[in-house]
Amino acid sequence: MILSTAVHNRLLPLAALLLCSTSALSQAPPKYDATTETTVKVTVTELKLVPPTGGKPVAYLVTKSGPDKDKDAVHIFLCPKSFLDQMGIAFKADEPIEVKGSKVKQDGTDLILAREMVKGGETLTFRFPDGKPAW
Repeated sequence: MILSTAVHNRLLPLAALLLCSTSALSQAPPKYDATTETTVKVTVTELKLVPPTGGKPVAYLVTKSGPDKDKDAVHIFLCPKSFLDQMGIAFKADEPIEVKGSKVKQDGTDLILAREMVKGGETLTFRFPDGKPAW
C-alpha cells in the first residue's frame, strides 16, 4: 500500500500538468475585432518570442504607456518571427512607437493585435484593414 501511495502522489501532479498544458495549447488564438480598434503611443520595453526556442516563434512587444513599468505595460502581438525577419525590423529599448490594432483579452490579459505601426517615421503593416494577417 505504501508503494502505490508514493506512485499515486508522483503521478497525480504529472497528470494535472498534462491536462493543463493540453487545454492551454488547444485554446484558439484571439481574433481581430475591428470594433475594438485603438491607437496607442507607447515605448518599447522588450521584444519577446513565444515559444523562445523550437517551433515557429511569434513576436510580441512588451511596451509601456506611462512611467510605471509594471502598471503601464501594454502587450502587443505583432506577427510570426519569420515575417518580422522578412521585413527586416529590429526594436530597441526605449524606442517610441505608435500602434493601431484590436484590443482583445487572452488568458485574462489585455493584448493588442497590431495592424499598423509607425516606427521612426515609417508605417509598417502587419494586418489588412479587415484584420486578416499580412503574412
